[in-house]
Amino acid sequence: MEFPADPTTPSGALLARIRPEIRAQKAYTVASDTDGLAKLDQNESPYDLPAALKREIVDAALEHAWNRYPQDRPRQLTATLAAHLGLTPEHLIVGHGSNELTHTLGLCFLRAGTPVVLPHPMFSLYEAVARMHGADIVSVDPQPDLTHAPDTIISAAQRADAALTVVTTPSNPTGKALAYADLARIARSVPGMLVVDEAYHEFVDGQTAIDLLEAHPNVLVMRTFSKAMGLAGLRLGYLAGHPRLVHELQKSRLPFVVDHLAEAAGLAVLARPDLIAERVTALKEGYAELLAGVRALGLTAHESAANFFLVKSPIAPADLRQQMAKRGVRIRDVSGYRALPGYVRLSVGMPEENRACLDALAAVLAATGQANNQADGNGTASETVAVSAGS
Repeated sequence: MEFPADPTTPSGALLARIRPEIRAQKAYTVASDTDGLAKLDQNESPYDLPAALKREIVDAALEHAWNRYPQDRPRQLTATLAAHLGLTPEHLIVGHGSNELTHTLGLCFLRAGTPVVLPHPMFSLYEAVARMHGADIVSVDPQPDLTHAPDTIISAAQRADAALTVVTTPSNPTGKALAYADLARIARSVPGMLVVDEAYHEFVDGQTAIDLLEAHPNVLVMRTFSKAMGLAGLRLGYLAGHPRLVHELQKSRLPFVVDHLAEAAGLAVLARPDLIAERVTALKEGYAELLAGVRALGLTAHESAANFFLVKSPIAPADLRQQMAKRGVRIRDVSGYRALPGYVRLSVGMPEENRACLDALAAVLAATGQANNQADGNGTASETVAVSAGS
């Protein structure tokens, strides 16, 4: 049965019953044909959990009756995570990935006309959720180096009397981070809630937004088990905030969203901080090598505080993505962000994946006649960044 757009037809009238804010959006879809490819396009950890640890997790899940619901909330994981963070369980909501928790924010804070401050470029789901609820988006432009000035964010939030101000640090897709002092200044200056997305916080040293919670009850911190912790396939994330606020947010939550297997995996990973630290160190080393290798090819690359970075494509980004895939490497075309025309994003992989990426890039440059057109061969890494910042 076809559904024409014309609402005067019976079938078209069915579509018209779906809220226009939803119909105006595009579904978030990601290509999954990645067999045999170096997968450097989704910022995941390239390291799977050790087989023995995965078996331990499965065995823990097998101890539960699978014909019975899990607890309405993953209470053991919440308590363990709270102790890990120096908080109480009442500070936390554990969900089915931080993406799912983003919809909780929309449900609780947004309605038609609600002002929301979103610095761009930013992970696109925040804007999508805001638009689904009819919110008014106040966009904050980046500086030439793709960072965001705290004063600009604060001014935008104050002018709009924003109910929500969202910052991501390090930010996806740029990898740029806000200093802790700047986060604190934004927290005490914005009129409404400050949501701080710290999906990649493990790659940054020093204080984090969790340290803001005691002094700033308007702060909500979003984190995930999908990146450094390597659990993207099991979907776990969490939100931290003032207990009174979290109590209200819990009212919007669906029960049973975290299953036995995911909770067992979260507990197992939290019990092995040395494993996570070891992998973060390996990814930082891989980042440095991959960044240096890209620059050695004469390409412009931005420094990042996370496990990925931006590269100015020597050809149309969609063409580069396609050419790299033909050579066994998957990368992300981010040129759809209005601040990033001509850019692609590379995630750090395992050493052999990083080498495959550099080999594929070199082959594409040679095949497209770009090998000698990217740099004069005398520029330092810092000079390359300066060129990028001004482009």
